[in-house]
Amino acid sequence: MKKKPKFSLDFEKPLRELEEQLHRLRDTSAENDIDVSSEIEAIEAKLEETKKEIYSGLSAWQKVQISRHPERPQALDYINELFTDFQELHGDRLFKDDRAVIGGTAMFEGNPVMVLAQQKGRNTKEKLLRNFGAPSPEGYRKALRLMKMANTFGLPIVSLIDTPGAYANVGAEERHVAEAIAVNLRSMSQLAVPIIAVVLGEGGSGGALGVALADKVLIFENAYYSVISPEGCAAILWKDRAYAPDAAEALKLTADKLLEFKIVDRVIPEPLGGAHLGPQMAKDNLRKALLEELVAIKDTKADKLIDTRYQKYRQLGVFEENTELLTAEAVKEEVAESATA
Repeated sequence: MKKKPKFSLDFEKPLRELEEQLHRLRDTSAENDIDVSSEIEAIEAKLEETKKEIYSGLSAWQKVQISRHPERPQALDYINELFTDFQELHGDRLFKDDRAVIGGTAMFEGNPVMVLAQQKGRNTKEKLLRNFGAPSPEGYRKALRLMKMANTFGLPIVSLIDTPGAYANVGAEERHVAEAIAVNLRSMSQLAVPIIAVVLGEGGSGGALGVALADKVLIFENAYYSVISPEGCAAILWKDRAYAPDAAEALKLTADKLLEFKIVDRVIPEPLGGAHLGPQMAKDNLRKALLEELVAIKDTKADKLIDTRYQKYRQLGVFEENTELLTAEAVKEEVAESATA
C-alpha cells in the first residue's frame, strides 16, 4: 500500500491540494452522516489523473528532486530488507572509520556477498554522523580494503550508491581524496570477482564513481548519475545556481538518457511518484534485478570478467581523431574562431 509522504515537492502541490479536499470531504461525510460518495469518487478520479499527468512527464530537474526526497529509501533500508547476516566491518586501517561508507559481508538469496554502501542519514544527528553521505578519503580506502577482501575470498561485490559527491574540505584534500578515488578505479578494474553497482538516489561525480566501476551498473528510475550536480554545473557555466534546471537537462543525467548512452546497463522501475511512495515495491524490484544480474555473471571466469569490464569502459563516449598535423598558426586560428563563435 502506498503511503502519503510528509514532505512534498513544489511540483506535487496540485496533488496535495486534491488530497486535502478528499480528506475534508470524508471528514464532513463522517461527522454529518452525509452521503457524498459521488463527490469522493470524482476527486479520487481527478487525483489519479493528476498523478499520471505529473509523474509521466517529469523533467530532469524534477527527477533530481525526487532522488533527494528525504523519505526516499536509503542504503540501510535496502540492506536490512534484501540481505541477511550482514556483518559490518569498520575502518581503513590507515586513518579512521568513515561512517558515510558502510561495508561488510552478508548473504543474498543464500549466497555470500560483500556489500558496500553510502548512507546519508535521516535526522540531523545521523546526517552529521554520516556526513550527509559524502565520503572522505578513508571511506574509499575502507571500501578498497573490503573489495580486496572480497577478491581474496571470491565474494561478489554489491555497491549501493547514494551520494551528492565526495567530501571536498581541506582535510579530505590533505589526505588525497582524488588519489583514493583513482586507486579504487584502477583496483576495481582488476578485481577477479563480479561487481554490481546500483545508483539508489544521487550518483554524484567521483564520489559515486569511486565505488561504481562495475561489470553491471544499475540505476533506479528516478535516480541520477552525473559528473557534477546540476547546481555545481550551473554555478560554473551560468555563475548562478538558479540555472540548475537547465543544467540538469544539459547534463543528460537521468536514467533513461544514461541507458541510451550505455552509461548504465539497467533501469530499475519505481512506483509512480518515486520509491518513497512504495518502498516495498522498490525493494522487491531491486531484489529481482540484483538476483538476475548476479546469476548471469557469477560463473564467468576471472580473465573474461576483467576483459569484458575493461572493454565496457573503453567503449563509453564518442571521440574523433584528427590525423592531420596542425601548424602553430592553424591552431591559433582555430582558437580565435571558437572564441568569436
